[in-house]
Amino acid sequence: MTIGAILHGRTGAVISASKEDSVRAVVDLLAQNRIGAVPVMENDVIVGIFSERDLVRLLSSYGTEALDRSLEEVMTKSPVTCESKTAVMGALSQMTQKRIRHLPVVDGDQLVGFVSIGDLVKYRIDRIEAEAAAMRDYIAS
Repeated sequence: MTIGAILHGRTGAVISASKEDSVRAVVDLLAQNRIGAVPVMENDVIVGIFSERDLVRLLSSYGTEALDRSLEEVMTKSPVTCESKTAVMGALSQMTQKRIRHLPVVDGDQLVGFVSIGDLVKYRIDRIEAEAAAMRDYIAS
């Protein structure tokens, strides 16, 4: 199964930020939407990612002064991405190897989605449970 299958049926735009946004504004955005990261966009092209981990590192290094910096100064540039045709297991492997929890989904230059490791693990668990139920039904018949 592919990342595109996970994205299928999702509605609404991906919550994102601009590189000119302040860290403070993006922290509010993360909190309001109960999310752990946002892609950073410039002219509809992803130029970075900002996550809770980035915030923790900033606060550790600069204290609360970090909140007044722009994302352009502090975001993770050149983020790891995948395509919608990427296999779920391939994306999980990539996230594990790179030690990341969020993966922008980019087809060409277009951001088409954003998945978290939680999304992918939930999908795998749902599939395993469905296979187990089908096996139980088969055995019972």
